[in-house]
Amino acid sequence: MLDAVRGAQARARARFWELSGVPERLTLDVDATLITAHSEKEKAAGNFKGGYGFHPLQVYLDETREALGGLLRPGNAGSNTADDHKAVIDRALAQIPAEYAETLEILVRADSAGATHGLIDYCREANMRFSVGYELTEQVRAAILEIPDDAWVPALDQDGSARTNGEVAEITDQVDLSAWPEGSRLIVRRERPHPGAQLSFTDHDGYRFQAILTDQTDQDIAVLECRHRQHAHVEDRIRDDKDTGLSKFPFKEFALNEVWLEIVALAHDLIVWTQALALDGDLAKAEPKRLRYRLLHVAARLAFSGRRAKLHLQDTWPWVTELKAAFEHLEALPAATG
Repeated sequence: MLDAVRGAQARARARFWELSGVPERLTLDVDATLITAHSEKEKAAGNFKGGYGFHPLQVYLDETREALGGLLRPGNAGSNTADDHKAVIDRALAQIPAEYAETLEILVRADSAGATHGLIDYCREANMRFSVGYELTEQVRAAILEIPDDAWVPALDQDGSARTNGEVAEITDQVDLSAWPEGSRLIVRRERPHPGAQLSFTDHDGYRFQAILTDQTDQDIAVLECRHRQHAHVEDRIRDDKDTGLSKFPFKEFALNEVWLEIVALAHDLIVWTQALALDGDLAKAEPKRLRYRLLHVAARLAFSGRRAKLHLQDTWPWVTELKAAFEHLEALPAATG
């Protein structure tokens, strides 16, 4: 029945976009996380960090913070398994209304685990852009060290201003990218590590380097690098989900834990939709823990009279005004026409 649940979720998502507005672009952030199993469960396995449990792979839509897809995997599942990336992105694409999937630019964003030919070729065949972390190979490192100082440009902060620490450059013509799809570009960033951070063998002259592989056509490489750095938002989404059920898979059977993962995605989207349509101020961006404390734990009584239901809220609750306003926002939403 998971397909039926996902279908219902996709229809609800289409309605949400109808009410809140369609994003200008679609950025699919793909990332995996390790979940510890404290007892022996079906397909739980050891992971690369020495723990034991599961290694689910998730996709979130950066523009709206929605959860588009998840794939439950054993703990020993690889971080860079292209087939898993393609499977979970397929689920994510099925959540996007067809008319928008065909007209809006889609960017698939991942860390270095996404830098596989299987995933990149899949993106190219599906007419999706990609932006993934890239390994600092000897060839890449040698090219970075040949970049003249005047070729580096300031990196950008999220608000578009120049960062005080960080510079970017493009080395597409200095590295052999013939194995990657035509139009692939390699952009590198250097920055001074924060005080107290240890340098690694890939650092040079006090600089720490990072590289990204992308096929985006923007001319401003600082914009491309800043856009890729926003992939870090996925860590916030995963942390939210760990506060909403992802941190524990309660069943022994793997299939039931797959259902649990789907329930977590539903909870995630219900929170995001509620915040966008019904809440204002800090609560519109609050994490699940805060929402539970301020709104979801309020005492209330549902009373029926004259074939009408009334929800009586505790009037001494500190955030009863915000909760009452949320119900008023929901009541004011236009009814569905279809």
